[in-house]
Amino acid sequence: MKNLHFKDFFWNADLTCTGGYDAIIQYLNDGKRTCKEVEDFMKARASIEEKYAKDLLGLSKKVCGHNEMNTLKRSLDVFKLQTENVSLSHLQLAQSMREEAKKLEEFKEKQKEAKKKLEQHMEALHKHKSSQYKKTVDSKKTYDQKCRDKEEADQNVNRNTNTNNTKHMEKLYSKAQQAKQNAEEADRIYQQNVTSLGKVRDDWLKEHVKACEMFEQQAVERINFLRNTVWTHLNQLSQQCVTSDELYEEVRKSLEQCDVQKDIEHFVNLRQTGDIPPAPVMYENFYSDQRSLSGAPPSRLPPPVIRRGPLPDPAHNSREDTIYSTVQDVGYTVIHY
Repeated sequence: MKNLHFKDFFWNADLTCTGGYDAIIQYLNDGKRTCKEVEDFMKARASIEEKYAKDLLGLSKKVCGHNEMNTLKRSLDVFKLQTENVSLSHLQLAQSMREEAKKLEEFKEKQKEAKKKLEQHMEALHKHKSSQYKKTVDSKKTYDQKCRDKEEADQNVNRNTNTNNTKHMEKLYSKAQQAKQNAEEADRIYQQNVTSLGKVRDDWLKEHVKACEMFEQQAVERINFLRNTVWTHLNQLSQQCVTSDELYEEVRKSLEQCDVQKDIEHFVNLRQTGDIPPAPVMYENFYSDQRSLSGAPPSRLPPPVIRRGPLPDPAHNSREDTIYSTVQDVGYTVIHY
């Protein structure tokens, strides 16, 4: 299928009409507006990413598992660290988005300057073409009128051919001659203006074709640039997802090393208080305790009289033969004063 081009489909039958040219300019202006909208969109998205990154960074600094210990604590530390790294990656993403938006802005300004110069050139041609066309139309009107004046003068001469008034005939001949000269001069000016207008038209046709080609090239560049910009933007977002997943994978690897039993044993070894439980609390009868504390009631009978043996002879006494009484012996008594 044959490709369609601006230069083949934006003409007008009216020489002074600029409808086709205006349609192209409107299309380019709409394209410039689209560039601005995409630029603003990317800047706004960059601001969102930046705010999210800062909020995430602040979150990563908060206490999380401060009192935890052993393998779970290590996993939580990795979790916080990778959360911080994710926030930093989002900050980098926001910066990359702003750089792409800046490129788009520069591209838009570059096209704007090139388009402005060409527009000024074409506007000058349009004014010159319109001016020459008006001059040609006016000269044609003058030419038509002079021709009618000449025909009228000739008719007056023919109508008065048989008159005997010589002066009147001379006057009519003089007017006819003057009308003829005026018509010839008008014809010369008219033809000159038509020739000039033809040259102006040819120059404008060439410049219009060049302008159409340049405007079409701008449109092609703009569409490609916007397409590639959005594509790059999506690639950045996809890469951010990959980066975040890689960072989260580090957390998952750390969680895989989290051993529940080791953490339990670590706590036991670190904080144990003893391995013997307290003895059970037994029932104690109040009255039984009183009897055991007070003992048997004292006897009212006098102590029995115990006769001692004779005094030992010191000369024959020895340590082996000595016998001492103890409080456990029956009959042992204590003298109270």
